[in-house]
Amino acid sequence: MNTQQTDAFNIIGIAIRTTNENGQSAKDIPVLWSKFMSGGVMEKIPNKINNTLYCVYTAYEKDHTKPYTTILGCRVAHLDQIPNEMTGIKIEAGNYICYPVNGNLLKGAVFEAWVNIWNMPIERMYTADFEVYGEKAQNPANGEMEIFIAVK
Repeated sequence: MNTQQTDAFNIIGIAIRTTNENGQSAKDIPVLWSKFMSGGVMEKIPNKINNTLYCVYTAYEKDHTKPYTTILGCRVAHLDQIPNEMTGIKIEAGNYICYPVNGNLLKGAVFEAWVNIWNMPIERMYTADFEVYGEKAQNPANGEMEIFIAVK
């Protein structure tokens, strides 16, 4: 894990409001992923920069124990064209801890990483945290991805 400065960027994708309370996000987020993958959402995102997937956690009501919004999408050049069924967000520049995840991305490796992050003594901003699924995540049974946590 290391802290790095990240420049601002834009994401367009589909979103859901959820919470970690009572395991609700464990039900909602897989549904969002399924809708994204089976609905051809990636092909419908305008002004896409590349096919790297971003899963953004934002609009936190307080912290990770309260409701927040999850957006699954791609990085785009600008937010001038957002399809009606999608949402767009600008991720502000800031300091982020990069938490690499390796293993079976479909069988809990990402969730286990989040549990570790929730239990770390870090000063989180709760502005926008995000997961990045690039080329190394294309074989999810033995994949690599990164979680970026906004910190002070």
